[in-house]
Amino acid sequence: MKNRLTQAVIVASVASALVATPVFAEPTVDDLKKNKAAAESEVGSLQEELTQLVSKISQLESDLIEKGEEITKAEDDLKEAQKQEEEQYDDMKLRIKFMYEEGDTSFVETLVSAKNFSDLVNKAEYVQNVHTYDRQMLTAYVETKQKVADLKDTLEEEMASMENMQQQFESDKDSLDATLESKQAEIANLDGEIQAAVEKAAEERRREEEARQQQARQQETAQTPAGDAGSTGGGVSKPSTSQPSYQGQGDTAVAQAIVSAAYSQLGVPYKWGGTTPGVGLDCSGLVQYAHRVAGISIPRNSEAQYAAGKKVSNPQPGDIAWKPGHVGVYIGNGKMIEAQQTGTNIMVSNVRAVGYARYW
Repeated sequence: MKNRLTQAVIVASVASALVATPVFAEPTVDDLKKNKAAAESEVGSLQEELTQLVSKISQLESDLIEKGEEITKAEDDLKEAQKQEEEQYDDMKLRIKFMYEEGDTSFVETLVSAKNFSDLVNKAEYVQNVHTYDRQMLTAYVETKQKVADLKDTLEEEMASMENMQQQFESDKDSLDATLESKQAEIANLDGEIQAAVEKAAEERRREEEARQQQARQQETAQTPAGDAGSTGGGVSKPSTSQPSYQGQGDTAVAQAIVSAAYSQLGVPYKWGGTTPGVGLDCSGLVQYAHRVAGISIPRNSEAQYAAGKKVSNPQPGDIAWKPGHVGVYIGNGKMIEAQQTGTNIMVSNVRAVGYARYW
């Protein structure tokens, strides 16, 4: 019985030793580099898609500016047609009053004064022609006014559609930005893993080399008298990669003039295509006006304004705060003055920018 129990224990021990515990190998440096290359390829595609989307946003901004200018012209034409209609109506009322009320020559007196039947017919026809002309002119002005009003309505509908498209583009861009940021974080994490794997492999090689050297020293000690043992030590220090921060060289008096001009437009209504201070401005119109007051000529739309300026990483008051399709005047402390969107007035708000440009 005792022998059988002993045999069973031995068999169980052998069996347990033969059971393989699954071991998941850590990814190699080559595996990590392949994963990084795949992620970088995705980032490249995302950046290309983002570039195309930014281009669409910029083109749409230009189209909206043009459409806003067309609406402004239609509003002016509508006012002129309204004015002409009112003038024609007033003139017609004066003629009716002159012809039907008592005066030097009333309508009845005109007919009574006829010398004969032929003269009577001519006078009556003249009166009728005057009425017909008035009606025709008034009808023409009313029709013109209606056509202009219809055109204005059509332009405003197109503007609303384009603004909805712009909002969709902005939403798509935000989604792309988030995906791109996530993928870049993944690449950064892979960089860390690759660096850790490289350092681990180097450490293993270092230990192997130390063991080999130790073994060689022991063999040498066994064969020769003991002597001074050389010791080696060392470390790897990484060079400093700090970079000097950007130092602006601009004229702060000019920058202050830009800021003051922007402040002067607070409360002015936002208007697509607007370039008239105190009446209506869009985002790039506000920035262009503020620089013009300071004696600086800059492009009309936001992308061109950013592209032509000097890029700065530490914004100062007077700089342009830019993101695709939008600009504002940076005033310091994380704030900017901007003409934001239809239905709002020019305001001070928190900075929403991905880049800054300077002209002063």
